[in-house]
Amino acid sequence: ELEKLGLRDDVDLHVYEVPVEYQTVQRLIPALWKKHSPQLVVHVGVSGMATTVTLEKCGHNVGYKGLDNCHFCPGSQCCVEGGPECIDSIIDMDTVCKRVSALGLDVTVTISKDAGRYLCDFTYYTSLYQSRGRSAFIHVPPLGKPYTAEQLGRALQAIIEEMLGVLEHSEDKINCQHEH
Repeated sequence: ELEKLGLRDDVDLHVYEVPVEYQTVQRLIPALWKKHSPQLVVHVGVSGMATTVTLEKCGHNVGYKGLDNCHFCPGSQCCVEGGPECIDSIIDMDTVCKRVSALGLDVTVTISKDAGRYLCDFTYYTSLYQSRGRSAFIHVPPLGKPYTAEQLGRALQAIIEEMLGVLEHSEDKINCQHEH
């Protein structure tokens, strides 16, 4: 749905479906970062427990015990051996949540600090580690529970555009500080 809607004209949107497989994530995420050198990567995952669109603040390195779609689980139960326990996104999710909520969309947006220690969290941590925090993760409820594809697409569009705005604003402040 987001691919149909697109983002603002100065943004190149690349959409990939990431399999629910630990080993594929460990290969694919670094390869996508290398291929595109993006300003930001936003991952979107479906959570059967979600009733809102949820912005995840951080990814976790350890605690992965569930088997993936290939019946595999990392023996170390972690994403990156020796990596930090938790990595925060450099995107201020509280600000993004407030701004998107103020737009009056017919979708509720909330914040979370725990993406669930399964492939969503594993993917998020892997991407955050690869990007030094230049990643985001959004959990969405299953289609129709309660939102339509169109509602979720519009919400994702608004959220990602706000994330890019927050990122650009913070980079402007950093660049300004370096010039003085």
